[in-house]
Amino acid sequence: MITACATVGPPQPPSLELPKPPSDLRAVRKGDRVTLTWTIPNVTTDRQTVRTPGPTRICRSVELELTKCGTPVGQAAAQARPRANPSAKQKVSGSYTDTLPAQIESDDATSLITYAIEVLNANGRGAGLSNLAKVPLIRTLPPPQDFSARVTSQGVVLTWTNHLPPTGSASPLHYLYRIYRQLEGNAQRTLAGEVAAGGMNLTLTDENIEWEKTYEYRAETVTVIAAENRPEVKVEGDDSPEVKVFADDVFPPAVPSGLQAVFSGPGQQAFIDLIWAPVTDVDLDGYNIYRHENGAAPVKVNVALVKNPAYRDTAVVLGKNYFYSVSAVDVRGNESARSEETSEAVP
Repeated sequence: MITACATVGPPQPPSLELPKPPSDLRAVRKGDRVTLTWTIPNVTTDRQTVRTPGPTRICRSVELELTKCGTPVGQAAAQARPRANPSAKQKVSGSYTDTLPAQIESDDATSLITYAIEVLNANGRGAGLSNLAKVPLIRTLPPPQDFSARVTSQGVVLTWTNHLPPTGSASPLHYLYRIYRQLEGNAQRTLAGEVAAGGMNLTLTDENIEWEKTYEYRAETVTVIAAENRPEVKVEGDDSPEVKVFADDVFPPAVPSGLQAVFSGPGQQAFIDLIWAPVTDVDLDGYNIYRHENGAAPVKVNVALVKNPAYRDTAVVLGKNYFYSVSAVDVRGNESARSEETSEAVP
């Protein structure tokens, strides 16, 4: 029998349990609010699992460099990692929203404010600051006035009044309006579009909607900083009051056009073939065919909707003249006006 003895190394010092500083701090500004997000560290500086996380200090400075926190402007509460598998490499995000004091906002397009955070352990000790995140201090503008929405056959038409004075061509600042849409009861916002500031009355048509749903719209003024030798930066202002619309489709499809009638009959059963240009509405469900004789009212001759832009009328009588028109119907039963008539005789 062979036995072996393990070599015991020198004792390791106890872990200080200092969370590793985050390196992915991000800052996004909207109006006077700056939202910070980061990944909560799950290891310490000596590569141990963080067991008892502490709070996170929020650090802010008007200086471009920030090497120590000084007096924090806020604190995010400790957030424990999931109990199911605390050692997994699952990312857990932290966030904090800071409100900028009005007195530090600036009319200088190049003015910035710097943020960092310091994650502490349960004893209130940290390993230093995170990466730095900078946002412009430019003063944002209020949302547009008279913001309204109405439903048309093309979509939701949004209108508002331009409230911005013109900016000179040499100015590093210019402005645009940004419109967001969300479904009622859904927190997710979708960009409906952007319109450059200019003129008096502005409009945007949102065609990317689904009928029979309720939408909420908000507008904001975006300040665009295009300073020389710097990437363009867009800073969102506050939202306008919400405008809510129900996208009720009461709009019929386009009227069919190009209707033609051709008789066929010698040596076979008599019939009249109809053809017309297809209607291209995306919600088209089919067509109705109307026929009448001279002096009589038009009557629909098809039982079910005709799905293709062609129809064969076999219920014709020799020696008569027939007048035809066609309408289009969408999936919600809205019917267009009838097309221009065409006629054909049965010899």
